[in-house]
Amino acid sequence: MLAVIKKELKSYFFSPIGYVVIGIFLLCFSVFFYLTVLPTGSVDLSVLYYYTALYGLIIIVPILTMRTFAEERKNGTEQLLLTSPTGMFKIVLGKLFAALLVIIITLLISFIFFFIVMCFGKPNLVTTLVAILGFILVSVAALSFGIFASSLTENQVIAGVITVAFLIISLFITDISNIFAGFALMNYYTSFIQGVISIENIISLLLFSVAFLSLTIIVMQRRKLVK
Repeated sequence: MLAVIKKELKSYFFSPIGYVVIGIFLLCFSVFFYLTVLPTGSVDLSVLYYYTALYGLIIIVPILTMRTFAEERKNGTEQLLLTSPTGMFKIVLGKLFAALLVIIITLLISFIFFFIVMCFGKPNLVTTLVAILGFILVSVAALSFGIFASSLTENQVIAGVITVAFLIISLFITDISNIFAGFALMNYYTSFIQGVISIENIISLLLFSVAFLSLTIIVMQRRKLVK
């Protein structure tokens, strides 16, 4: 799995993708810092992370995930994955962790806003860390869906559009019916921005992630049988 992570990280940072993603994410942080923190003089950065997750992930997740399997299929390297001694479980997790690492790097850089606020007040470190934990869990769930979407097609654009569509629909899906409440990822984030670690929300996000990672493995295993 480590080899897969290294390969994916190289593809991110030996090309503009990784730097574009980090740049867009930091731009989102900067905009929402200006809009939510500075006008109120608040030392609570939870809202900053909430709005960045709310709008930033819709842009970032498709960029990170649309190429994960679609590019392999388009370039003809998918067969190498299917016949690799590394199990499909490890391949899928490796791609997930590599994409997640890019987001974690951005979150570490985002601590600059915490230090900026420290110059004017005393932000709560624990509350900020809980908000970041929630951010990571929501990111994992969104990335899992994006990787699943990429496994369905060889067209990166289609994979990206499917992911964007899902993330946007998930914001309003509870308005359609509470039956689909499990797909409303941001609803699970509300407790984290209040500084509360909800075991129920953690389990829900992890189950969502496991479900779509499992579907990705099933899709790829079926392609292996077909091949």
